[in-house]
Amino acid sequence: MKPAPFEYLRPATLNDAIAALDHDDAKIIAGGQSLVPMMNFRLVTPERLVDINDISELADITMSGKTLQIGALVRHVQAARDPDLARHLPVVAEAMAHVAHMAIRNRGTIGGSLVHADPSAEWPLLVRLLDGTLEILGPDGMRSAAPRDFFIAPLVTDLTEDEVLTGVTLPIPEAGTGMAFDEVALRAGDFAVVSCGATLTLKAGRITSARLAFGGLGDTPLRLPEIEAALIGQAPDDIAGIVANCADSLEPNEDMHASVAYRKRLAPVLARRVLERAADRAGGTT
Repeated sequence: MKPAPFEYLRPATLNDAIAALDHDDAKIIAGGQSLVPMMNFRLVTPERLVDINDISELADITMSGKTLQIGALVRHVQAARDPDLARHLPVVAEAMAHVAHMAIRNRGTIGGSLVHADPSAEWPLLVRLLDGTLEILGPDGMRSAAPRDFFIAPLVTDLTEDEVLTGVTLPIPEAGTGMAFDEVALRAGDFAVVSCGATLTLKAGRITSARLAFGGLGDTPLRLPEIEAALIGQAPDDIAGIVANCADSLEPNEDMHASVAYRKRLAPVLARRVLERAADRAGGTT
């Protein structure tokens, strides 16, 4: 099938993009890796497409103080190869290796993945794991949103129809923090059945900070604060016991790819795997 007829606009500035969104039925297109297939099947039929690819300021990765700013037009492959991300947030490159296939990684954008808000996608999980902040521009100016507020349900965010996600800001963790990501999918390149990411800091052989996030176990990416708290003060050898029942209180969805029981069995396996890998990578101090 082919998409329904639409008006095509290609603004050169963010202000022009905001003005172009002043329409009853307009959508932003960047990489188009999710939107175009949905249009081809006529699952969505926007009357106007606003192509933001000429807004070059959205295609940069910059470091400022103790944060990294990633523009919404940054491609997955660009994030995977960026030296600042590799140095400070290597979990990003590890996760990018799981994003679909090379053609999609070359074209797909970080902003598109975040706005599409698939609960099994890698970028929503990363931003949740890393305590990122989503930067949003609308007619009333800039605003920021935390991931827990931005992601509402599968394919639903708090972005309004006249707003543009301009990028995401990620804090740089303290030196010596280890991090890891892994996922299980039916085939290479498929969306994850369950994905998991972790960061962990060690001092004198004990865990002093830990984060654990899952994708595919709920309507939005999840953090498990009770597990994170239980890890503090423990040794890496204690990780397996702490995460053994981490999925007991979760209620994942069941679909054609996996049952609830299978997803709940995967969760502690992946949690142990990424936390132990993060511990191995952490540069503990004495």
